[in-house]
Amino acid sequence: MLFNSVQFLFFLPIVVALYYLLAPRLRWILLFAASCYFYMVFYPPYILILFAIVLIDYFSGLLIEKSKGARRKFFLLISIIGNIGLLSYFKYFNFFLTSWNDIAGTDIGMTFEIEFILLPIGLSFHTFQSLSYTIEVYRGNQKAERHIGYFANYVLFFPQMVAGPIERYERLGNQLRETHPYRYENISTGFKLVLYGLFVKMCVADNLAPIVTQVYEHPENFSPLSIFLALVAFSLQIYADFYGYSTIAIGAAKMMGINLMDNFRQPYFAVNIRDFWQRWHISLSTWFRDYVFIPMGGSRVNTFRFMFNILVLFTISGFWHGAQYTFLIWGALHGILYLMEYFINKIPGVNALTKLPVAKIFLGLKTFLLVTFIWIFFRAENMDNAKGIIHGLFQSAQPKDVPLDFRIWILIPVFLFFILEISIVKSRFDAWLQNRVVFTRWFSYAVLIFCILLFSGIKSYEFIYFKF
Repeated sequence: MLFNSVQFLFFLPIVVALYYLLAPRLRWILLFAASCYFYMVFYPPYILILFAIVLIDYFSGLLIEKSKGARRKFFLLISIIGNIGLLSYFKYFNFFLTSWNDIAGTDIGMTFEIEFILLPIGLSFHTFQSLSYTIEVYRGNQKAERHIGYFANYVLFFPQMVAGPIERYERLGNQLRETHPYRYENISTGFKLVLYGLFVKMCVADNLAPIVTQVYEHPENFSPLSIFLALVAFSLQIYADFYGYSTIAIGAAKMMGINLMDNFRQPYFAVNIRDFWQRWHISLSTWFRDYVFIPMGGSRVNTFRFMFNILVLFTISGFWHGAQYTFLIWGALHGILYLMEYFINKIPGVNALTKLPVAKIFLGLKTFLLVTFIWIFFRAENMDNAKGIIHGLFQSAQPKDVPLDFRIWILIPVFLFFILEISIVKSRFDAWLQNRVVFTRWFSYAVLIFCILLFSGIKSYEFIYFKF
């Protein structure tokens, strides 16, 4: 079910109302049923894959806790193989098989029509969230959950089940067991966040999408300036799209008294790549830090091993996003820039210079432009498409220069979004709004609703991160 659908407009209030009407001991049944329905709207059979993840990690957690020595590691491996195995089959089987066929000149598997192996929506998020539970049980930081219903809700919780944020069991799982009495403040805060998230998604992301699509489909038709504008548009689109989703998810959960972590903190105000990844998709960044980077030795190793760890971390992160060479390059480029900036800042005097107010402005612009350029490999359909964009960006204007087709009024919600981002820096929309006088709050509600009604994109787009 899409957050930006009429169906969700009725679904969420009904679930929230029933949640508070039911006795606390029965609420897990409601959340389980609601989450299953929410997911099955997309493609019903794939709910069975999520049930498989629930069963694998529920019993693995129990067996890990009861076991000692090598047996603990054995049951952890079952969880890892089960989760990564499912993810690899649905997400990477086609990639590895076609890559092998290209390299070896074979046609293995072609008779099975492997292109029809479709990736279940949000599978990468489910596997990582569930896997963090068994790893923490193995490390002794988390007690195994005995109630399979509560554990299932941790994996399937509908506000964040499709695109995160990726929560740990100690935070979300334990909240799902708690009794949350009705509080007007929770409904009010949740409403503010859902409203703002819908505005960001429907008025900003969905209006920028057609600009990006027309350029990426036919880059040969556009001038370098038009291509550059489309690249900036995609930077804003993907941020507004994913930030909008996360904000709606946090708001929907808050209506039931459940707190999800903030997944973004104004990433385009970052002054370097490291700062960017501390602000962008925070739940994924911290997941890779805790379960990949630190186990490899983190930064407490020699220089060459540190460089290796960073490159592996970012490359794996890129590959997590998609089974294409473009995603590998996207991740690797972030790793290379991270290391370049790391060593530049080691030069005496550079670190102090970067803290000057004027320097921060230039560093912020530099970071935004670098991230915007690297997004090419994220957005491009394949390597040829990426090469076409880069070639068009750096060549002189062509005789065949098709003007970008967009309505000038879409700049209104984009500009409003930019102003709000500046206003809520180091805060969140609900907290910023709560500190305003009553008139300002209600005027803000009216403006956002007006924008949604007037400026919503002509076409409703799926959230970009659904395909991951």
